[in-house]
Parts: sequence; C-alpha cells; structure tokens
Amino acid sequence: MEKQQSDFDYEALKKKTLEQFRSGKSLFSKDGAFAPLLKDFLESALQAEIEEHLDNEQRLKGNRKNGRTTKELKTAEGTIDLSTPRDRTSEFEPQIVRKRETILAENLEQKIIGMYGHGMSLRDISAHIKDMYDTDISAATLSAITDKVIPLVEEWQSRSLESLYCIVWLDAGALQSKAGQ
Repeated sequence: MEKQQSDFDYEALKKKTLEQFRSGKSLFSKDGAFAPLLKDFLESALQAEIEEHLDNEQRLKGNRKNGRTTKELKTAEGTIDLSTPRDRTSEFEPQIVRKRETILAENLEQKIIGMYGHGMSLRDISAHIKDMYDTDISAATLSAITDKVIPLVEEWQSRSLESLYCIVWLDAGALQSKAGQ
C-alpha cells in the first residue's frame, strides 16, 4: 500500500528540525529531519513519471506497473533509500532519478571538469568525490569525463596571444593605511 499524503507528520518534522538545527546536525542526512521529505518528493515525482509513461498506448501494448525496486541514493548530505517504480517492458526511463543513477548531484560531471580545470589531479578529485558523496569514481571514469575538455584546453593553450594585456593592481593594504591617517 502506498503512503498517503495525510500520513506525513508535520509536527514531528517541525520538532525534529528545530532539535537538529539547534544542535548543528545536518537536516538532510539519512537521519536528518528533511530526509523523509526529500524521499517523499522524489518518490512522488517518480510515481507521476510512471503514470505519465503508462498512457493508453502503453497499456494497449500490455505494459503496466511491475512493482518497485529500492536503491541507495547518495546526496551531498548523506544517503537515502529510494523506492523506484518499474514497468513490465522495462521501457520506463525516469528523468528525476535515472536508472542506475546512485548520486543525486546536479552536474556532477561539470563539477569534476571544474576541479580538473583548477589543477586538481584525478586522485584528488576522486578523494573529494568520496568525501562529498561517499562514493567511489574510478580513475577510468574520471579520465573519460576529463577527456571531454582536453581538446578545449589544448585549443585555449595554442591560441594566439594578444599584443597587449592590461593589468590593474590594487594594494588594499596601502589604501587602508592611507585611510587611517
């Protein structure tokens, strides 16, 4: 039986939120006050997606709901257990949390490229991802992601230089000492 919206205890959420907020604990971690809210939101969105997918055409082809599967979804604040719907023909492709996606992070690939662009080694990036999302990303995966930007980096490095570059240097310490006089 699916959880009804009326089963959600907002007073308990409010109390737990205040306690965790005052103690400095994360509100979004697995035991955080907002974790059930995020879980409810994601599962409701997935339910809406499968309902939209299983239109009359799909039903006429014999496709219908085929239960749920659970997976751990890692967020920046911790891990939540998510129940995702399935269909008989395995044609359902959820968008909010894609199949085989285990990390809920907007543009993780862009973050990796950004870290690489700032000069972090693949080992450092891997360690940072492990710290942030408690998941391992292989060097091969990181290499495949960063390989996408190497042509752009090489193009930028081989560009022709301008004949003149303007540089402005502000010495805040000197300005501060003159203001104090």
